[in-house]
Amino acid sequence: METVKQYANQAAETIQGKGSEASKEANKNVAKDSDASLGTRASAAKDAVGDKFDEQKHETKADVHKEAAKN
Repeated sequence: METVKQYANQAAETIQGKGSEASKEANKNVAKDSDASLGTRASAAKDAVGDKFDEQKHETKADVHKEAAKN
C-alpha cells in the first residue's frame, strides 16, 4: 500500500512540476516582450525565477517518492 501512495505522490509532484514549467515559460515570454511595460517585464522575470525554483522543488520531490516506492 505504501508503494501505491509513493507512486501517487510522485505523479502529483510531476504534474505540479509541469505546471511550474509552463508558468515559467509564459513568464519568460512576457519578460522578453518589448511591447510590455518595464514593470511588467521585470515582474514576469522575477516570477519566472520563482517558477524555476518551484519546478526544481517538485522534480526533486517526485524523484524522492519514486525512490521510496522502489524500496
